[in-house]
Amino acid sequence: MPWQSVPLEESLPTCQRGDTFPVGEVKMLEKQTSPPDYLTEAELITLMEKHGIGTDASIPVHINNICQRNYVTVESGRRLKPTNLGIVLVHGYYKIDAELVLPTIRSAVEKQLNLIAQGKADYRQVLGHTLDVFKRKFHYFVDSIAGMDELMEVSFSPLAATGKPLSRCGKCHRFMKYIQAKPSRLHCSHCDETYTLPQNGTIKLYKELRCPLDDFELVLWSSGSRGKSYPLCPYCYNHPPFRDMKKGMGCNECTHPSCQHSLSMLGIGQCVECESGVLVLDPTSGPKWRVACNKCSVVAHCFENAHRVRVSADTCSVCEAALLDVDFNKAKSPLPGDETQHMGCVFCDPVFQELVELKHAASCHPMHRGGPGRRQGRGRGRARRPPGKPNPRRPKDKMSALAAYFV
Repeated sequence: MPWQSVPLEESLPTCQRGDTFPVGEVKMLEKQTSPPDYLTEAELITLMEKHGIGTDASIPVHINNICQRNYVTVESGRRLKPTNLGIVLVHGYYKIDAELVLPTIRSAVEKQLNLIAQGKADYRQVLGHTLDVFKRKFHYFVDSIAGMDELMEVSFSPLAATGKPLSRCGKCHRFMKYIQAKPSRLHCSHCDETYTLPQNGTIKLYKELRCPLDDFELVLWSSGSRGKSYPLCPYCYNHPPFRDMKKGMGCNECTHPSCQHSLSMLGIGQCVECESGVLVLDPTSGPKWRVACNKCSVVAHCFENAHRVRVSADTCSVCEAALLDVDFNKAKSPLPGDETQHMGCVFCDPVFQELVELKHAASCHPMHRGGPGRRQGRGRGRARRPPGKPNPRRPKDKMSALAAYFV
């Protein structure tokens, strides 16, 4: 460890009591005390171990997290320099609830975990107590969030001043601003509300159409020309309107019985690969029409250059999937006798089976981008449903659909 050795000019010669030495120089220096340097990764690990925070396995994960979230940057000598975001967050947490910053509460949790490992504590009791503590802290923090906003606006631009107008709010009917920086979201400065959006894709206004439930303008999320796309209502996406919906669902999973963008109107039949998904027609994909699963990455490319594709209310007598009514281009119609219109099942109709090509959607995010989607064969049977799978198709008539909600 040569960096910890004493420099030659600072080392003393061998001396004994009573020896005298000549004075080489006498001078006065005026200096100021300097703050301690930033912690190195090794020093941070030592302090975390001292205060009982984390384990040998989790400590590197904690350090990696604060680097990835831009709370600190790694400088020369592996020193961790806090960013403005990290400093503001710490001051904000300390201002609202100091225990969220101090190591005491995390250390107490680690001690309880050690007692569980030694068989001296019941993990259910520890889990219940810990969840209750953090639940109370979370609610208190949410009630006091204005203090954090004030500190953020001192160092950063306020949310209302960022982004560009995109779609109208259903409450005040004013434009909400689209904030493209991750996590992308919509913010209404008049109502002071923020709505999260799907990530890793592009967002644009969807034909200025409105949700029939809350009057919010719809937006269209897309993962690219080789991926999936679907419209969504910003309010329903964050506040599911029906009990069978979860937060983060778009119109392709909405069970509204009469909305023209919902699963009830555009759903075709069960996905050919996953058990819980439904193949839904993408109404924005023409003339290169697509049918995509609303759960997994399956995408079926079909009816290229068709003028119009519509999901019929009729169902197939064999598999109970919804029939598709397709109006082909007269110059490129695959139908015999120059016919341009045909209605059939995408799974069972021999004409449609030749026009359907199954792929997997490509994600626009670089982490998930793995080249073109893999093909699943050509010709008959490409979109045939595996035997034995029931079809979770919507009820045939509107009254049955309405009854399904209230049940």
